[in-house]
Amino acid sequence: MVLSDDSTRRRIALVLAAVALLSPLATGIAAAQSIQSPSGSVVVAEGETVDSVETAAATIVVRGTVEGDVSGAAGSIRIAETGRVDGSLRAAAGTVTVDGAIGGDAEVGAGSFELTDTGRVDGSLDVGAGSITVDGAVGGDVRAAADSVVLGPNAVVDGEFRYDAETFTESPDASVTGGVVEDPSLGGGGPGIGGGGDLLPSWVGTAYGVAADLALGAVLLFAFPRFSRAVGDRVGTDPLVSGGVGLLALVVTPLALLLVAITIVGLPVALVGFAAYGVAIWIGSVYGQYALGSLVLDRLDSPNRWLALLLGVVAVALIGLLPWVGGVAESLVLLLGLGSLALGLSDEYRGRDRGTAAAEADAVTAD
Repeated sequence: MVLSDDSTRRRIALVLAAVALLSPLATGIAAAQSIQSPSGSVVVAEGETVDSVETAAATIVVRGTVEGDVSGAAGSIRIAETGRVDGSLRAAAGTVTVDGAIGGDAEVGAGSFELTDTGRVDGSLDVGAGSITVDGAVGGDVRAAADSVVLGPNAVVDGEFRYDAETFTESPDASVTGGVVEDPSLGGGGPGIGGGGDLLPSWVGTAYGVAADLALGAVLLFAFPRFSRAVGDRVGTDPLVSGGVGLLALVVTPLALLLVAITIVGLPVALVGFAAYGVAIWIGSVYGQYALGSLVLDRLDSPNRWLALLLGVVAVALIGLLPWVGGVAESLVLLLGLGSLALGLSDEYRGRDRGTAAAEADAVTAD
């Protein structure tokens, strides 16, 4: 992959174009005052403050503060325990979990919804989902329509709790000031009520990510077949080194970019660097999944790069559905792929330098 070669430049341009076109499915970190563009993963980090979040993404995670509203469609949405949304939450997602605080109302259509014991909605809560658990505090009324509704022991509802469900469970320790009322009409009513889970079942986010990874992986295999094969082989032959380099790159790169951003001159460079870092993480993750598929097919003595990509992406997506295990597996795949990608780029760079030195030596000899 010599950068001075025209065909390689065209291939790099092809990959960058694919990343740009697939950016609604790519990985991004919320770093602006207002997030309004689609992305694969929007994260408001702990200690960070943004004006609002309006996006379509695979995941939306709020660990910091959103001064306005959070509005979006996603595979999963989580307001972490350290997170706060000063405005309202209006969302359609596979899963929605509120561990933190929402200052306004929450209107949600989801496959599953959970307000945990640390979560709070200061306004009203209006949810339509496959399953609903309310075990936190709600300052207003609750309207809940689902196959299963659970009112947990830590629930404190200052208003009325109105529900429609095939299965309803109420803890005797739950506190509801306005009383609990069964209302069959909720199943067909208003925004966020009834059918929200049917429109966006829990597998939507998974399918969303699989399609993006397969599309980017196909572009990478087509544009850089030799390099891609080398990246996959490296994961199989030296996983410890690949994983170690991946962990180093994952941790050190953002710290280095933050140091660069301290200076006014370095800020634009850091912003470009963070964008490149996000793209590298996505590409590394795809390469890790491809490497996993290649490893399995090589053991079966049936190597096929396209089948390896499909097998790896689908396998990681399915494993990712498992609690705890899924997150660990996805992280390991990312570290292996990112490290192998970094090592591959390093080898290519050294190879280019050796080629340049050889060419210069030949030129001197000719003179």
